[in-house]
Amino acid sequence: MMRLRCPRSASISVLGLVAALLLASGVAVADDATPPNIVLIVSDDQGYNDLGVLNDELISPHLDRLAHEGVRLTNFYVAWPACTPSRGAFLTGRYPPRNGIYDMIRNEAPDYGHKYNDEEYAVTWERIGGMDTREVLLPQMLRQAGYRSAIFGKWDLGVHRRFLPLQRGWDEFYGFVNTGIDYFTHERYGVPSMYSGNSPTEQDKGTYCTDLFRREAVRFVRENHDRPFFLYLPFNAPHGASNLDPKIRSAAQAPEQYKKMYPHLEDSYVTGKRYGEPAQVASRSKRKLEYLASITCMDDAIGEVLDLLDEYELTDNTIVVFFSDNGGSGGADNSPLRAGKGRVFEGGIRVCAIVRYPPRIPAGTVNNEFLTSLELVPTLLNLAGIEPPQDVVLDGFDMLPVLSGESPSSRESMFWKRRQKEAARVGDWKWVRNESGEFLFNLADDVGEKDNLIDDRPEVAARMRGHFEHWQAEMEAAEPRGPFRDF
Repeated sequence: MMRLRCPRSASISVLGLVAALLLASGVAVADDATPPNIVLIVSDDQGYNDLGVLNDELISPHLDRLAHEGVRLTNFYVAWPACTPSRGAFLTGRYPPRNGIYDMIRNEAPDYGHKYNDEEYAVTWERIGGMDTREVLLPQMLRQAGYRSAIFGKWDLGVHRRFLPLQRGWDEFYGFVNTGIDYFTHERYGVPSMYSGNSPTEQDKGTYCTDLFRREAVRFVRENHDRPFFLYLPFNAPHGASNLDPKIRSAAQAPEQYKKMYPHLEDSYVTGKRYGEPAQVASRSKRKLEYLASITCMDDAIGEVLDLLDEYELTDNTIVVFFSDNGGSGGADNSPLRAGKGRVFEGGIRVCAIVRYPPRIPAGTVNNEFLTSLELVPTLLNLAGIEPPQDVVLDGFDMLPVLSGESPSSRESMFWKRRQKEAARVGDWKWVRNESGEFLFNLADDVGEKDNLIDDRPEVAARMRGHFEHWQAEMEAAEPRGPFRDF
């Protein structure tokens, strides 16, 4: 299947149709006909194997609770192997080349130790780039069903006012606008990055950012528990800290109380290199320590939100979705997958994921069906009883029947392109082409992509190249979107 669309015949749920008929007749809609609340939690660079239910070293009781009360997905992909395009795709339901964000919005000078002054930064790509304003994001679609939407955490789709969340459908925003920050100063390589609404803020500087996103999420749920809400919690944990100091930049950051939960790991530095010069950097043990502890702190924040849903008796009428934005990096464990963030081997694009929705999803299940983050928008729209805009092509489908075990996935193919790194999955076959050559794997018996069959199965390789070229042609033919395309 080269393109998946959200079928019109299935895009209004029975629940939404009943509600619409009752409203049209002047009859009050009962509480149990209220569209479900949506809680979307996204971690940043978390490894495929980094859940407590899989990894005994990691302490994550609340994510483990989600897995025990919902379904854990083992075959779930994101649309790009790094931050910005992955987020643009799951918030629009459209492939990166279709929505226009098919590469990063970040500056490279800090990779060489450069700190921007205000006037320099104001004209950099990171400051002026953003998602095309013609793109329709999930909260804009949810508004027609009365949802109040909030984002607390990492935005990463543009800094100029026209690109910020309040102009893209959200009612509330507190978080940072770029791809990464220092967890305590909230600066990105020395440039303040935290916003409240449409305005920069340094009011909470010095407070660990996960605690701030937790604070805002708890307040939002308390204030909106009696109406449909969409809470988007894109944590920056366990992403590395965006600080020019080599000692800080070389790892994530976590509060001391959480680092003390991992006494077997040493909080130490070693002599390494940064900016081409010798420097003190985090040891391998410290990278693991900061990484794991930052996840445990994030897990506590997730637990507080889950407890609040229980307190207001909202658990049964709330779908909770959790996944990582891309494959793990830093101290991550991506086993048994190959490679990690930034690569189009499985470790860069297949991610840990959990979904809980008690009315439909059996508790404690594991789902091995082929699914992607492009399914998110069609699934949530259908659940809310909303039709997608007629002029918007969606590249996914409603995956709830798959999550509930009612039907197999209709996902037959998925494609990725990050500059010279290209990949296709069709059925169980996975094809990769990059700077090092060409690869072909049968994921049915080689999920770790160890056995390259490119020379053994030339007919399959040719077929996979054809699928990829067909997809590329379709993306090129789509209505062009900024900021990268020339039109």
